[in-house]
Amino acid sequence: MGLEHTGVLDAFAYDSRRDLLVLAMYETRPWGKEDQQILQLQEKLNAYASFILDGEMAESFPQYAGKTVEIQLRTRHLPDPLALGLLQQAREQFALQQIQLETIQIDPAEEVLPDATGSCGCGGNTCC
Repeated sequence: MGLEHTGVLDAFAYDSRRDLLVLAMYETRPWGKEDQQILQLQEKLNAYASFILDGEMAESFPQYAGKTVEIQLRTRHLPDPLALGLLQQAREQFALQQIQLETIQIDPAEEVLPDATGSCGCGGNTCC
């Protein structure tokens, strides 16, 4: 789980209070220390977009079809300027598809684990 696993949906939840789906990705590494990190972020964002826009999400979770979707980058460290630039570009592109993109700094003590069932919630058999 995390940016280094670009083909994995880290977390999926329905926020009934806001009536939207949340797809979360996690990054625990400091930003700007690994050359591959920005590429991994881009690949993970593309994978999430594909999951939403290509119909896989609606097929896997038909009960949520038509709901607003928010992608969250949940990170222990504030993104560096390069990552912030990529996130802003992605945010603008996602907005054209009515998809929200948020960056949330999480407490470094927070454990980043799949839910109690051991599943990330994506419906696939290869994730967790």
